[in-house]
Amino acid sequence: MARAAVKAKQQAKAHAAKPAARPRGKRRHSGGGNPNQDLFFVKMRRHQKWVYALLAVVFMISFVLVGVGSGNGGGLSQLYTGLFGGGGGSSVSKAQDEIKKNPAKGYRDLATAYETNGNTVQAISALQSYLAVRKHDANAWSELGGLELSQGNTFAKQYQSQQATAQNADPSAPFLPGGSLAAAIGPNSAFQGASQQATQATSVLAQQATSSFTAAVADYKTAAKLQPRSATVQEELATAAVNAGNGPVAIKALKTYLKLYPNSPVRKQVKAEIKQIATSLPKISTPPQPGK
Repeated sequence: MARAAVKAKQQAKAHAAKPAARPRGKRRHSGGGNPNQDLFFVKMRRHQKWVYALLAVVFMISFVLVGVGSGNGGGLSQLYTGLFGGGGGSSVSKAQDEIKKNPAKGYRDLATAYETNGNTVQAISALQSYLAVRKHDANAWSELGGLELSQGNTFAKQYQSQQATAQNADPSAPFLPGGSLAAAIGPNSAFQGASQQATQATSVLAQQATSSFTAAVADYKTAAKLQPRSATVQEELATAAVNAGNGPVAIKALKTYLKLYPNSPVRKQVKAEIKQIATSLPKISTPPQPGK
C-alpha cells in the first residue's frame, strides 16, 4: 500500500510538470502578425554579414578617397566610373594606338572620343584625318559639317560678348563731340589702349566664326554630292549657308530640299524662309543693253 501511494504521488507530480499542449495552426507572434517578416532581417544580419561589411568598405572608400560629402561634385559618379570604366582619356589613348594599326578606324574612334569629351577642335582635326583616308563617307562629311557649324556658333557667341566688352572699354566715346571738334580733341588716351585690344579680339572672333561657317558649307556640299537624294543633308547645308551669310547656296539647298521632300510638314515655313532670304540678298543691277 505504501509503495502504491508513493507511485501515485510521483505520477501526479509528473503530470503537473508536463507543459500544456500547444494548439495547432500557424505560430503567432506576441505582438500579432507573422513573425517571419521580422525574422527575415535578423536572418540576413546573421548569415549575410559579409554584405554589410562590403557596403561599409565601399562607403568608406568613396567617402575618404572619392570625396562623398565633401561638396566637390564628384562623389559616387567618379567611383562608379573608376569601377565600371567609361574614362574619356583611356578612349583617346586606345584610339591613338589604333591609328598605327588601322588609320581609318583609329581616326574614326579618336574623333568619337574627342566628341564625347566635348573637345570640338580636336574632334574636327581627327575627323579631317579620317576623311583624308575615307573620302567617300558621306555621313562623316555631314558630321564634320555639324562640328564646324557648332564651332562657328561658339565663336559667334564669343564675338557678341567681346563686342559688348569693346563698347564698354571706352565709356566716354558716346559723349565725345563729332566733326572737326572731335579731330581737335582726339580720342581719350585713358581708354584708347583697352578699346583697341577689345576691338582686335572682336575682329579675330568674327573671322573665326566666318571661317567655321564657310568650312561647314563646304563639308555639307561634299556630303550632298555623295548623297544627292538626301533631303536631310540639303536642310543642313541650308542652315550652314544661312549662318555663313551665303544666301544663294541657302536658297538652292532649300529648293532642293522641297523637291526631295515635297510632303514636308514644314513646307510652308521653308517657302517663307526662301522668300525672306531672297529679300535680304543685295540687289544686282542689270547692265544696260547695247543700243539702249
